[in-house]
Amino acid sequence: MTDLARELRIVSLIPSGTEMVAALGLGDRLVGRSHECDFPAGVARLPVCTRPAFPVDGSSGEIDRRVRAILEAGESLYVLDVETLTRLRPSHVVTQDQCAVCAVDARAVARVARALPGGGAEVIALAPETLADVWDDIDRLGAALGVDGRAIAEVLRARARAIAARAPAPRPRVLCIEWTDPIMIAGNWVPEMVRIAGGEPVLAEAGSHSPTLAAETALAADAEVLLFMPCGFDLARALGDARTLVETPEWRETRAVRAGAVFVADGNRYFNRPGPRLIDSIEILAEILHPAQFAFGHEGQGWRRL
Repeated sequence: MTDLARELRIVSLIPSGTEMVAALGLGDRLVGRSHECDFPAGVARLPVCTRPAFPVDGSSGEIDRRVRAILEAGESLYVLDVETLTRLRPSHVVTQDQCAVCAVDARAVARVARALPGGGAEVIALAPETLADVWDDIDRLGAALGVDGRAIAEVLRARARAIAARAPAPRPRVLCIEWTDPIMIAGNWVPEMVRIAGGEPVLAEAGSHSPTLAAETALAADAEVLLFMPCGFDLARALGDARTLVETPEWRETRAVRAGAVFVADGNRYFNRPGPRLIDSIEILAEILHPAQFAFGHEGQGWRRL
């Protein structure tokens, strides 16, 4: 560990960043977190530096309408606790610049960080769009924090390559639903992960943001497998959303529902967080798509059949 790493005081304002910091062996250098950072378990003791600016309960449709109204008004979805951040005296602040819905705006974080006592804090903004970007971010974050993250990133890459090498044919067509009202199809790194696990993603492109589609478009795709992974929802809440959708007459007639090939995953813990646990998400996909070849032990905790 370098002299820089020994002097670190890190505040992470994004769950994936918190998990990367811990994977880099710097969990004990974390002094603050976002309201959503909950892994590894020890981070729960840290002071919270953010909160949502809107109620997060209600249906998917209600949440979507609140979020869109705030963004259309040019306002932030999250409130940064400047007083707490100032008191923590961070040397580094980890945030993201990939999604306006996922965390405090990176520009707002940078403005506050520059004004902190003692010359300000260095802001490290992550903005992954592909799986390779996520692995590279681990290496880049390590370099910024004075540790070598290359070995950790390579282990994750190797685990993904091993799954891809074992994934058999045929490759079922998979529709990964990231939100149910309106329907959003999981993009960015998820299509790549589906392919690694032995499937063919439907209606989404790797490296592109998750598209919002008309229900008719999603229905017409007639995918062989439906996988629900609502952004920010745990497994129990995701199960409720999935049931509400697939119990409608039009969805009951789709190929996946008729075949009993409907699955629900904990998107909040896995698929929605572009950090080290994306490799666990690939394992979940492999278990779902090719259960005869893969059994990593995630069923029941990370995913369930609906």
